[in-house]
Amino acid sequence: MDILYVVLLFFSGSLMFSQWIGLLLHKDLTTLNDCNPGATNLWQSAGTVWGLLGIFLDFMKGYLPLAILIWSGKLAGNILVPAAIAPVLGHAFSPFLKFRGGKCKAVSFGVWSALSDFELSIMLAASLALLQVIIAVFHIGKDRKIRTDAWTSVLGILMLGAYILIRRFPPTYLMIWGLNLFVFLFVNRTELYHTFRSEQENAGPPADTGP
Repeated sequence: MDILYVVLLFFSGSLMFSQWIGLLLHKDLTTLNDCNPGATNLWQSAGTVWGLLGIFLDFMKGYLPLAILIWSGKLAGNILVPAAIAPVLGHAFSPFLKFRGGKCKAVSFGVWSALSDFELSIMLAASLALLQVIIAVFHIGKDRKIRTDAWTSVLGILMLGAYILIRRFPPTYLMIWGLNLFVFLFVNRTELYHTFRSEQENAGPPADTGP
């Protein structure tokens, strides 16, 4: 029965609400802006109202099914690890989009909300907000928004891991966090790679100091 719950949670995460809303509005998110079929691209392509709806639905598909299963006592112990990461993997590798997907932020917020009665999702939101303030104050990457978004996602989840350690959450939470970090690194791999390439190109070859 536990495996069935994991499959159902994966299926819940794989429901690409933002992409489908975009199609109803005659906007294929996979061809617009950063080609991400998630809520952020819906916001940029269709406006605030539709973007907020996409964020809400992506959040709820991570939160509601997992929260119901936890509250009902059907998920406990080590099975919580694959169950909690399943919606995130569903969003990242949706069978509805030929196993492509989005960046997984909203659905991750939903998962962490269900796991901790919102404590860890609030911490993640605070981390991302702090990073955005730092970026704004120091004008970091203002010409490369997509790349800075990728870095804030990864750094935010790293800060969440530090909080989980400090608060001494169960080891299962650390395992879920590690898998969430891996997914974030994977879905943002292109932006992270191009950042390193840009830094190397800007640095140029080492100066010849002579004999």
